[in-house]
Amino acid sequence: MIITKTREEIELMRESALVVSKTLGMLASELKPGVTTKALDKIAEEFIRDLGAVPGFLGLYGCPSTLLTSVNEAVVHGLPTDKPLKEGDIVAIDCGAIKNDFYGDHAYTFTIGEVSPEIEKLLTITKESLYKGIAALTIGNRVGDVGYAIQQYTEAEGYGVVRELVGHGLGKKLHEDPEMPNYGRRGRGKKLVEGMVVAIEPMINMGTHRIKQLEDGWTIVTADGKPSAHFEHDVAIVEGKPEILSTFKYIYQALGITSNEEDAFRKEVLTV
Repeated sequence: MIITKTREEIELMRESALVVSKTLGMLASELKPGVTTKALDKIAEEFIRDLGAVPGFLGLYGCPSTLLTSVNEAVVHGLPTDKPLKEGDIVAIDCGAIKNDFYGDHAYTFTIGEVSPEIEKLLTITKESLYKGIAALTIGNRVGDVGYAIQQYTEAEGYGVVRELVGHGLGKKLHEDPEMPNYGRRGRGKKLVEGMVVAIEPMINMGTHRIKQLEDGWTIVTADGKPSAHFEHDVAIVEGKPEILSTFKYIYQALGITSNEEDAFRKEVLTV
């Protein structure tokens, strides 16, 4: 059952989402060759608590960390380690926080130094597919329309769309109804309704869509060992259209990147 939120609850969820957005922005300024993901995990926990929130992943389902850090061929759920990041790596950082009893859940794939043009393209297409999916989160559509938008955009570039892992409803629980696959058929699945809040999170592989789990019981990697990218936003349906509650602007500020993608997205969606 989809648990809809009031406008007041959506604003509280925005606060939760922005705790995660600010955390990812802080981490962006720390990422460089030689840094370990375990060190990032420690400072992220302190940062979240300093913002008056609680790490959302730590202890949930037995998770031992504040962050999930997935490097190169790791798709999602990578556990922080003492292995230093190196030039040319990519790392998807997924972070959750609880504030006002609501979860924020948000992810971004970062580059460590210079990466190949092929990897840059994978990250660009995956992030663009996130906004394609969000644009389909409108009244009158169904869950399958969101997945279809993501799948068509990424598979046209020859990439693999992970099937076993999906986005999800979000609220006072990290995982609520409905599941939000990154693949699907138009007009299929649950109806999208006013006041729903979901985490949309394309997980896109450079090669096969197939995955496997490592012996740690957490880390999911591509079956062919090729890189994978993961981007995630928290999105509500407000007045029939998608409203992004999280933001990448803190990341871009830390990295010195000029981007108006979120403003351009909002302008496009609101004028449709």
